[in-house]
Amino acid sequence: MENAKSKTWDEQGLNDLAAAVRAGDRASLARAITLVESRRSDHLAAAQSLLTRLLPETGKAHRIGITGVPGVGKSTFIDAFGSNLTAMGKKLAVLAVDPSSGRSGGSILGDKTRMEKLAVDPCAFIRPSPSSGVLGGVARATRETILLCEAAGYDVVLVETVGAGQSEYVVADMVDLFLVLMLPGAGDMLQGIKKGVLELADIIAVNKADQAPDQGRRAARDYASALQIMTAADAPWKPPVLSISGLLNQGLDDLWAQMQQHHKIMIKSGLFHERRQEQTIKWMWAMVEDRLLSRFRANPEVKAALPDLMADVKDDRITATLAAEKLLAHFGMGDFI
Repeated sequence: MENAKSKTWDEQGLNDLAAAVRAGDRASLARAITLVESRRSDHLAAAQSLLTRLLPETGKAHRIGITGVPGVGKSTFIDAFGSNLTAMGKKLAVLAVDPSSGRSGGSILGDKTRMEKLAVDPCAFIRPSPSSGVLGGVARATRETILLCEAAGYDVVLVETVGAGQSEYVVADMVDLFLVLMLPGAGDMLQGIKKGVLELADIIAVNKADQAPDQGRRAARDYASALQIMTAADAPWKPPVLSISGLLNQGLDDLWAQMQQHHKIMIKSGLFHERRQEQTIKWMWAMVEDRLLSRFRANPEVKAALPDLMADVKDDRITATLAAEKLLAHFGMGDFI
C-alpha cells in the first residue's frame, strides 16, 4: 500500500479516498487520518479538500471526552464500556489527545494492548494521537480525525486525555459530553485534579468503587457536594456522580443511560447545537494561532535572530517582552519599540 505520508494527492485520488471512507473501509480511514496528521503544506491542502468532501457525512456521532488521574483505570474502563457499546450494535472510535506523545508514545499507544476486547473488535477503531509533542497540532489532528470517523459511520467517538496540563480543556472543546473518572479514597477530595477540570465535568464516575465501597460512597458524596456549588441553579443539566467498576463492568449501563439523558436534554434546550457551533468557531481561531505560530517559527529572519535574542534574555541583557517585540519585528509585524 502506498505510504500516505509521502503520497502526492490529486483530485481523483481524493475522490477515491473519500468514497472509501464513506464506505467504512478501515484501511482507507487510517490513510485519511495519516493525511490530516501530516504537516506538509501540500498535505494540509489535500486534507482540507478531503474533509470538505466528507463534511455532509459528519456531525452525527456522540462525542465523549474522558479524563482521569493516572491509575484511575481509563484503559480498563474504556475496554469494558466500549465493548458494551459495540455489543449494542454501536460502531466505536477511540482517540487520544496527548501532547507528550513525542516522548512517551502516547496514552493509547501504551494502553492499547490492555484494551484486549476492543483491540480485536471489528466494530471498534483505536487511534493514538500523533507524536508531534505540540498540543495545538495534536488537537487539530484529533478534531479532524473525529470528522473522518463520523464520515466512516462511527456512532460514538471516545476522546481520551492523559489527565494533565491543558489537554482536558482542549478535549472539552471538541466533545458533547466530558466524563471525569475519579478514584475512591485517594487523598484530598480533588485528588490533584484542578478545580477547573471538575467545572468541565458533565458526569463524574468514581471508578474502582468495588475495591473500597465505603470510600467510594464517601467520595461520591464529596464530589456531588462540590458540583452543587459549581453548577448554576438554572442549568438544564445537573452533573451526576456515579459509582462504577470498569474491571467488573458494574454501573456502566447506568452511565450510558445518563449520557443518553444528557444528550436529549442538551438537544431539547438548544445547547447541543450552540455548543457545537461555539466549538467550531474556537477551532477556527485555534487554527489561525497554530498556522501563525508555525509560519513565525519557520521565518528565516526570525530563525536567524532567535539564538542571540534567547541568549540576551537568559543573561538578563534584555527583557523577554522586548525580545518578543524584536522577533515580531523580524517577522514583519512592524517596529513596536
